[in-house]
Amino acid sequence: MPHAMRVRCCQVDGIDVNKLMKITMNCVHWALTLGLFTSAAIAADQQKLACVGGTVYPSPTAEPIKHAAVLAEGGKITAVESGLRFKLPASTKVLDCRGKFVVAGFWNSHVHFESGWQIAVEQRADKLEAHMQEMLTKWGMTTVWDLGSLPSNTQAIRRRVESGEVPGPKILMAGDIFPKNGHPVYLPPEMQLPEAATQPQAEQMTQQYMKMGFEGLKLFTGSFMGNKPVVNMPLEVVKAAVNVAHTHGKPAFAHTQNRVGTDNALNGGVDILAHTIPTEGSFSTAELAQMKEQHTALIPTLTLWTTVVQDPAVQKQLVQAGVSELKSYFGEGGTILFGTDVGFTSEYDTTQEYEFMGRAMGWKDILASLTASPAEYFKSLTKGRLEKGMDADFVVLDADPAAGVKNFAKVKYTVRGGKVIYEEK
Repeated sequence: MPHAMRVRCCQVDGIDVNKLMKITMNCVHWALTLGLFTSAAIAADQQKLACVGGTVYPSPTAEPIKHAAVLAEGGKITAVESGLRFKLPASTKVLDCRGKFVVAGFWNSHVHFESGWQIAVEQRADKLEAHMQEMLTKWGMTTVWDLGSLPSNTQAIRRRVESGEVPGPKILMAGDIFPKNGHPVYLPPEMQLPEAATQPQAEQMTQQYMKMGFEGLKLFTGSFMGNKPVVNMPLEVVKAAVNVAHTHGKPAFAHTQNRVGTDNALNGGVDILAHTIPTEGSFSTAELAQMKEQHTALIPTLTLWTTVVQDPAVQKQLVQAGVSELKSYFGEGGTILFGTDVGFTSEYDTTQEYEFMGRAMGWKDILASLTASPAEYFKSLTKGRLEKGMDADFVVLDADPAAGVKNFAKVKYTVRGGKVIYEEK
């Protein structure tokens, strides 16, 4: 779908918002009538942007600002103004946000670019954009962590996004390391995976990922082998890889699978648990204490547990266990990061994840997991809040998340760096 469009006949300065919106809508009508929306107009400079008339939630803890405007220029927020009268710079692209709710751009801290993303370097830009919208930008994502895909392919996607050719989120990449003989049953057997049996191998692989410009590391401290026992990564191998990542100032994620994998990840210094472990029923008291002490973050991925088995009763049991684990760690004051494992799963719609998380957390806490918490945790200090000087990454919602957490999935606009990368039609 195309970028939101700028109407050049609406270049105004110092005008009442209501009058501005009437003028803008009239201009849209005549531009459509006269056929003025050409591809050149769509691709026009979008350096100045204003989202006007909505209710702004600047952060999960700040009071809402009603009848507000978020102004952006050069990819940064220049003002968050309240009231019905304010001045707009000339040539500003205006989004009518009356009756809408504006929050900081969302993070999905667990995605994959797998099914449908193959040979991205050769795919048409419009095809990539459509897939990007379907999977990520339609749901408000402006920053994502790819926790394991074909590196060269994700790098190709990232280059095309950052060049402006394909509208999309900022993509951060974590390189994978598996335990020896720990090829998960759900991955094609012919797929060549990086397996580390020794400390030197783990160190060498991690160093290579750092040289390739990856922003993080993901360890499979537990690999699911179907009917066979889980293969766990030895603690000394975990420590070796994590130490290299930390030396480079990079975070380490872990797919833990079971309690042994969780304990090895925690004892090895891993920063983020990429899933709950519902097959274990709960985190132990010792694990919760260690997670809190080490400031470990947890990505719940609760909807995932509805996709791994077909039996609805088992699905329900897994989700309940995952929600319980989320609730127990959140109750201890633990850091929660939103993530869905989308790309591995084809469940793109985030509505159910919010509903599940809402069983353990309040709406402001879910908002934090989408915005302020990942920005703080990953030291992205110009993201996660709507205030002057921050990156102009924000989401415009059709309904108030305070009235129901499922409203986080009702996205009207997704804006990254002051440019509209998704518009609901």
